[in-house]
Amino acid sequence: MAKKSAIERNRKRERLVKRHAAKRAELKARAIDPALSAEERFAATLKLAEVPRNSSKVRVRLRCDVSGRPRGNYRKFKLSRVALRELASTGQIPGMVKSSW
Repeated sequence: MAKKSAIERNRKRERLVKRHAAKRAELKARAIDPALSAEERFAATLKLAEVPRNSSKVRVRLRCDVSGRPRGNYRKFKLSRVALRELASTGQIPGMVKSSW
């Protein structure tokens, strides 16, 4: 089990991403728009720098929903390899069976 503080920090980042997504997208679009003047693009870049860093999507860490493990995760299931194997072995994931040959 991961530290509760690390899990909560990541959840806070997820909330910040949702809250600032529209504003960040609009400022990024203005910062790279060649139709705008250089001063307007620079102003958009400065405004983008004022938005919290943790509101960037790349700052969010993919963690297991069950254990909070930060590494070895499957994006499709949002589970770590350890939790996925345990749930699959007990038959709690539909259609997934342990392979044998």
